[in-house]
Amino acid sequence: MLSISSDDFLLLLKGSLSINVNDFAALKVYRDYGDLFSVLVTTILTQNTSDKNAIKAFDVLSRKFKIKPEVFASISLDEIIEAIKSSGMYYRKSRTIKLISEAILRKFNGDFNSIFRLPLKDAREALLALPGIGRKTADVLLLMCGKMPTFPVDRHVERVSKRIGFVSMNATYEEIRSALMNFFRPENYLEAHLLLIALGRKYCKAKKPLCFECPIKNLCNYGLSGVGG
Repeated sequence: MLSISSDDFLLLLKGSLSINVNDFAALKVYRDYGDLFSVLVTTILTQNTSDKNAIKAFDVLSRKFKIKPEVFASISLDEIIEAIKSSGMYYRKSRTIKLISEAILRKFNGDFNSIFRLPLKDAREALLALPGIGRKTADVLLLMCGKMPTFPVDRHVERVSKRIGFVSMNATYEEIRSALMNFFRPENYLEAHLLLIALGRKYCKAKKPLCFECPIKNLCNYGLSGVGG
């Protein structure tokens, strides 16, 4: 773990990075709609694509249909596919949206808000039991919408966490999540999550990271090793 407090670490990040809600699809949709199911659909759309593409796909989808489980359960797969093509992998995502809509109708009569009144562990398990919801999607919903103390790990957070040295390079999702939850204070989880994503996008890129420009280069195992550019 780093030889710096989590608060000082966040201050370093905030000195060079900013959080623009419009750059984060799930956060933007939650701000604009305040609806859990809309955030769930958006999070599905972000899989294996940029937040920009996911937002574009959600905008088209929301213009064509009401974002409700009963709507997606009743329309054809082709209608969903046509609306979300800009997000990529649209057949798989459309199928997931339809399956999860049917499950929410069947299990919760169309309203799965009751999940977020459960304790964190139970709420997480209930979300993971729904078709197409993985750990990242569940944690995004729990943190952003449920205000619960969990830490989503997307590809940027994973890459940054491993390079900095929060965890080993072969760490699992749960190991990364646990390390970050132990380092940051719960009230800072959302801000830390967003800042780590921003760090990964701007400096700690998958290819050709900008280590010499990075605000935490003197704390980073990867940067100090001289591997980065």
